[in-house]
Amino acid sequence: MFRKHKYILDKTDLRFKKEKMPLKAKVVKSLLWFAVSCILTIVYVSIFKTLFGSPKEKHLAQQLEDIKLRYSIVDRQMDNSISVLNDLRLSDDMRYRPILDMDSLPETYRKPGVGGIDHYRHLSGLMNSYLLISHMTKVDMISNMANVQKESFKSVTDRAVVWKEEMEHQPMISPVDVRFRLSDSFRFREVHPVLGTPRMHYGQDFAVPLGTDVYATGNGIVLEAGRNSGLGNYIVIDHGYGLRTTYGHLSRIRVAKGEQVKRGDLIGLSGNTGTSSGPHLHYQVNQFGQHKNPIHFFNNDITAEEYEEMIEVLSSRSK
Repeated sequence: MFRKHKYILDKTDLRFKKEKMPLKAKVVKSLLWFAVSCILTIVYVSIFKTLFGSPKEKHLAQQLEDIKLRYSIVDRQMDNSISVLNDLRLSDDMRYRPILDMDSLPETYRKPGVGGIDHYRHLSGLMNSYLLISHMTKVDMISNMANVQKESFKSVTDRAVVWKEEMEHQPMISPVDVRFRLSDSFRFREVHPVLGTPRMHYGQDFAVPLGTDVYATGNGIVLEAGRNSGLGNYIVIDHGYGLRTTYGHLSRIRVAKGEQVKRGDLIGLSGNTGTSSGPHLHYQVNQFGQHKNPIHFFNNDITAEEYEEMIEVLSSRSK
């Protein structure tokens, strides 16, 4: 049996001889085998890649998944940052500014533009450009919100310093221990207890024993410290911001004109001097030259123990 070779009968000598293939046929045959081999190789490689993929492709695919995960994490972090900034904005508008009597920031200031519709034009046409534009939009939003909130909190902080100073000057405590009862109030009296005539009572009286401690109700400067026929021994404190307080019918004055006092400082002792029907303290509040009801300026619901503790704390701070 002959293998791979073709033999023919030579009639001249009656012998089988190997057939010789022409060179052209050999070349064509070789090229044909090469082409078939290439095709089979390509088919096998394609099938292998489809089923298993190359190590480089696997590595690149893994890198792509990692990048997508990181984008997702960054996107979530930016959303959280925006949520935190919105919470700060609510605190700013609903808590700090109302307390400090400040207007809310206008919406146009809180949400400024970022350069128009062509701001992200340089990102268009890139692979996954929608992701880049989405992230850059959020980055710019966070930057704008943070800058606006920073400036807002700076103005709130500046205002808080002024507000704290103003609050320290407000006459916000009772001038005597709260254990003593309130007597004659801010009202029109048809009969004055001493003069016997109708007259407006512009202050709040406290029924206190002779020699009861009298405290400054807010920081200020002693404007007057002396005596007249009506209030007897009296003190007037200028608290600034258009506010003045008057303490009348004192038995003793412990401060001098021009002296600076702080809330809780002992300024005198109660008495029965001037036009008075008995020992008591007359306390008066004026705001921009207008008489105000003193009861609206202090809290009389605290206990005597709380009042004493407050005076101790205030006294320790003023030393």
